[in-house]
Amino acid sequence: MTITIKWADANLAKFGKAIHRLNTEFPKVLPQEINKVGNRVRTQVVRTLTKQTGLPKKTIQKAVGTEGATPGKLFFTMKSAGGDIRLRFFKPRETRKGVVAKPWGKHTLFAGTFMKGGKFPKRVDVAQLTPDVWRRLNKSGSRITQQRSGVRIPVEMITGATAEAFDKMAGPLLEQRVMKVIAKLLK
Repeated sequence: MTITIKWADANLAKFGKAIHRLNTEFPKVLPQEINKVGNRVRTQVVRTLTKQTGLPKKTIQKAVGTEGATPGKLFFTMKSAGGDIRLRFFKPRETRKGVVAKPWGKHTLFAGTFMKGGKFPKRVDVAQLTPDVWRRLNKSGSRITQQRSGVRIPVEMITGATAEAFDKMAGPLLEQRVMKVIAKLLK
């Protein structure tokens, strides 16, 4: 004895078509949505990182690279490399006590550093020194080195306000965009 039950309903066929569309189109659309969200988050990261580090926006934009999502790789990557940034990039100006610059967006005195040669108040630009900030390694001043700020872009990207901005924006926005795409494909 065999019992066969069939259910023929128009809604079932509609759901079958929607699931088929979701199965074929979603893998193509998902990387696009990830990239859209990634680019929006990158804009926010650059904006926040500019305030956090005290560096110009152009510098941060060059430093933060991206690698987009593809159908085989469903993640968006923001990356940066580099070490301790020289003080010359933080609007330095020389005073009697040393150079004042704005790393992390705050005026900071780097005592004993210099940008020019000669005695105060008649300091002059020296071609070999300009535009960097220098400090002496020995008392006579025969050995000097460039002064660093302590700001490292890769470290700053994953700490403080920049990390908070990323966490606050990336997850919720991606979820919202993906749910919208799923709802559209299921119609």
